[in-house]
Amino acid sequence: MSDDVNIRFVTRQDYEQWLPLWDGYNAFYGRSGATALAPEITRMTWSRFFDAYEPVHALVAEQDGTLRGLTHYLFHRSTTAIEPVCYLQDLFTSETARGQGIGRALITAVYEQARRAGAARVYWLTHETNHTAMQLYDKVAEKSGFIVYRKLL
Repeated sequence: MSDDVNIRFVTRQDYEQWLPLWDGYNAFYGRSGATALAPEITRMTWSRFFDAYEPVHALVAEQDGTLRGLTHYLFHRSTTAIEPVCYLQDLFTSETARGQGIGRALITAVYEQARRAGAARVYWLTHETNHTAMQLYDKVAEKSGFIVYRKLL
């Protein structure tokens, strides 16, 4: 990764650059056009980053004054640990920034924030077709073997 990439907490001033990354992330997972997230979800997500009572956090990768990537993570309780658990919910880099180590740097930064919070572990999900990302994930974490089931209500 280039030395001039700074991983830092998102600020309110980042919204105009964060939004296209957020939109890109959602488009990647098919949430665009008719299936796009409702604007109020994006507004609420953004506001949670700045609410001290919310367990949701955001980091960004900045290079030459431009945001190149984002990650959102949250802390929650577990029935199998006393310490909090960290769920890395979203990770995205701009197309032009891929292959430069920014995704790895964002994951590493989440690991550091989880350590500071006393978390017992960090985990995340990805789609089974996201082979490019899995090449990185296989280097920085271990597959748990669990399969996710869900039911939309």
